[in-house]
Amino acid sequence: MSVPITSSVARYARERPAAAAVIEVGPGGSQRSWTFAELDAAARRWSATLAGLGVRAGEPVAYQLPNVLDFAALSLGTLMLGAVCEPLMPIFRERELAFMLRASGARVLVVPGTFRGHDHAATATALRDELPSLRHVVALDDMPPEPPATPSLTDPRPEMTAQLLFTSGSTGEPKGVLQTHASLDRAAAIHVRHFGLTGADVIYVPSPLAHQTGFLYGMWIALRLGATQVIQTIWEPETAFDAMAATGASFVQAATPFLADLVRVTSERERGLPALRTFVATGAAIPRELARRARAALGAEVGGAFGTTESCLGAAFRPGEDAERAWSTDGRALKGITLRITDDHGRVLPPGEEGNFELFTPTLFKGYLNRPDLTAQALTADGYYRTGDLARIDADGYLHITGRVKDVINRGGEKVPVVEVEQVLYAHPAVREVAVVAMPDDRLGERACAFVVLEPGRELEFDAMQRHLETQRVAKPYWPERLELVDELPRTPSGKIQKFVLRDQLAMERKAVPR
Repeated sequence: MSVPITSSVARYARERPAAAAVIEVGPGGSQRSWTFAELDAAARRWSATLAGLGVRAGEPVAYQLPNVLDFAALSLGTLMLGAVCEPLMPIFRERELAFMLRASGARVLVVPGTFRGHDHAATATALRDELPSLRHVVALDDMPPEPPATPSLTDPRPEMTAQLLFTSGSTGEPKGVLQTHASLDRAAAIHVRHFGLTGADVIYVPSPLAHQTGFLYGMWIALRLGATQVIQTIWEPETAFDAMAATGASFVQAATPFLADLVRVTSERERGLPALRTFVATGAAIPRELARRARAALGAEVGGAFGTTESCLGAAFRPGEDAERAWSTDGRALKGITLRITDDHGRVLPPGEEGNFELFTPTLFKGYLNRPDLTAQALTADGYYRTGDLARIDADGYLHITGRVKDVINRGGEKVPVVEVEQVLYAHPAVREVAVVAMPDDRLGERACAFVVLEPGRELEFDAMQRHLETQRVAKPYWPERLELVDELPRTPSGKIQKFVLRDQLAMERKAVPR
């Protein structure tokens, strides 16, 4: 992948102009599509529009778009100028947008006009009055049919920054992650080789394109391969099932909630998705019961993987390997990537021992925007990336993420194996989703609280939860000592559970109680 991604798309536009490049699936199953010739032309129009606004190489172009055709075209148009893609989640509002736009100093912000009842154009215009650096707000609804003449374009160099992506904030304030063309291309090449993807695949993208899962492992790999990508504007499981069946979707990489929804619809329809070959579940451990049901219902290989915005994908299950291995672990190191576990003093631990998970990868980010201090903290002296996760690597090299360092529950000196307890609780027929977090305790320091979303029409009492844990032979010190039934769990836009929100809720509740 030595040529820039923009040149790859231009080649497909010349060689296969009528081939489907992007299919947009809207609410209720409505569809729009662009061929490679149409996508390339739209990208050049965007490039001309941005050049007319004064955008130059190296500066960020911010855009808060849902999964629509113009997302791909605007991304390519930005890269054609040697500028930096700064995609922003559509759910962000004034506070998040102001933080990110102020940090990047972006002069241009592209928004969808009105989307899902929210007037993004009005929000962006108000922000322009607040942020001196923000000069231009462009709404898709108001785009002129033809921009100025196409500017002269220069292929971006591998070492140039391609992407500024703010972390989803599963542990707090987001950080701006800078990735180069070279890193993204290496990550794409490793991924394509590992999963055996080709231009004949149809890649379904339910994840937000403004998140690395959708941007890199949906849009970017599809554009690199010349494959058809199917993007879904608003997540509707029934619509997704129908669109995947109609388009012959063969590959999906998305967070576990997307998988759970698809399995439910598949079971209700009593038919599978024959073309679907692989579903890579990222963002959190796949509940084992869900993985078993998914393989049976979808007729596809389903397995886990580990990646971050900073490192891209570092480990994944291997197609064709034992199914139990695929869904009960987070996979093995991808080619060219090294995984290790260390103690708090930096000593490498032997197989089977839990510690701090670190990885060495050729797909590592350039650094955090304007935060060299945080960049330095994220890296070891020998260049490994500190993921912030606790994990162990077994004798066969399989990675087992056991929790986040900040999510550890220390109950009187005993570490609670949070992920294992969650897996056991998930197997209860009444439990749809579960998150186990620490709550403050005067005597033990911390105790465990289980936040549970129930299956429709089901009930779960605290005593029943305890009986289930006892039946599954879970050590009593690991049992959650409180059960909170909730309608939903707080999540990032990519589907990760925001445990810090739950911990803060418990801490605030404790402060409110007179002592």
